[in-house]
Amino acid sequence: MQVEITREYIEQVEGAIERQDREFILSTMDEMHPADIITVLYELDANESRYILDLLPPEVGAEILSDLDEDIRNEFLDKFTSEEIARYLSLMHSDDAVDILNEQSVQTREEVIAHIDNDEQAAAILDLLHYEEDCAGGLMAKELIKVNLNWRVRQCIEEVRRQAERVARIYTVYVVDNRDKLLGRVSVKRLLLSKDDTQVKDIYSEDVISIESYKDESEVVSVMQRYDLEAIPVVNIQGRLLGRITIDDVVDVMQEQAELSRQLMTGISENVEEDDSVLRISRARLPWLIIGMVGGLLAAHFMGFYEDDIALLPAIALFVPLITATGGNVGIQSSSIIIQTLSSNEVMFDNITQRLIKVVLVALLNAFIISILVFAATYLFKSDFTLAMVVSVALFSVVMLASMMGTITPMVLDKFGINPAVAAGPFITTANDLLGLTIYFGIAHMLYNL
Repeated sequence: MQVEITREYIEQVEGAIERQDREFILSTMDEMHPADIITVLYELDANESRYILDLLPPEVGAEILSDLDEDIRNEFLDKFTSEEIARYLSLMHSDDAVDILNEQSVQTREEVIAHIDNDEQAAAILDLLHYEEDCAGGLMAKELIKVNLNWRVRQCIEEVRRQAERVARIYTVYVVDNRDKLLGRVSVKRLLLSKDDTQVKDIYSEDVISIESYKDESEVVSVMQRYDLEAIPVVNIQGRLLGRITIDDVVDVMQEQAELSRQLMTGISENVEEDDSVLRISRARLPWLIIGMVGGLLAAHFMGFYEDDIALLPAIALFVPLITATGGNVGIQSSSIIIQTLSSNEVMFDNITQRLIKVVLVALLNAFIISILVFAATYLFKSDFTLAMVVSVALFSVVMLASMMGTITPMVLDKFGINPAVAAGPFITTANDLLGLTIYFGIAHMLYNL
């Protein structure tokens, strides 16, 4: 039956666990999607979750464990023996099993592998364990469907049926030679429509995109996005087929990268989550807060150089927030677009002149419109032509400078192998504040002393 996950249902589940009402739990979760069961488990403690997991079919339990948040999963697994963990891992895709094993201690890892009774699964896991987590080899799963170049269609179909038992999603059938070197691919449809005695070499396509196992995960994401792939085969240096990476693994990487970039751009120096410790979250936020504080103190100290000008015309101090906020916003906008482009591995430095010209034109248009609007508003409310000129000219200059800084800084950092996301947020905002104030008070000093 369809169950809506509400606070009331969670309380019913807790009550059922307390009185060990297996029938209620099984009847309500029988048709429930594993993702919805995970939502329920997040509301329970580790012992309660363990009780539910023991009642569910092992296949469902394996899917739930592979999709759980890492911290919650490790808390759950503390309640399991190595043999029990091995039973679940033997039912998972090899890449998911390896991800879970990498989170465990070396002793637990070896004990779990020793208890996996599926020799083929154990071999696949051992093969994947030596790859780094953030490379193509660490992302790939060993489960795939491959056929030999010299096989006939009849044999291929039989092999597809056999291999499909351990492959959840069949995107394509890969064609290899006698040494397992990847040669191409053939669709299941083409196999089914071909005559039984037709050889694979007569119907397969050499048009296959692959990636080497040592490539970084960001390159995997870029290739799959560029060619709109649902799966990509992974090969070694010699071109031997090792495994495949599917779109669900790539989506996870994209989410991680987006979250990391978002945190860096907002001044969080580590990848943290809401349920992390107070010390870890504070440590991640504090460095850029200190930089922002230092920038604010420098800005205040800098304004002291123009005390006489401010005393002579206090109205110029009213527009300091306008100058700093606009410069910061323009810098963040420009850097965000560049960082997005860099993250997709688009060519940047081959046509840098053309890109900079475009940036300048956009900045000119924005700066002109904003400065005209500010001039009109300032003159309307203050009736001071010189003040209106100071604010509008300074704002024009700040927008131009912030646009160039927001564009060039991430490109330069990326060129030197530094994550360009660190250039955004507090860094560019603080730099633009100081430069914007320099321009503003410099122009004010010149115009009022003419």
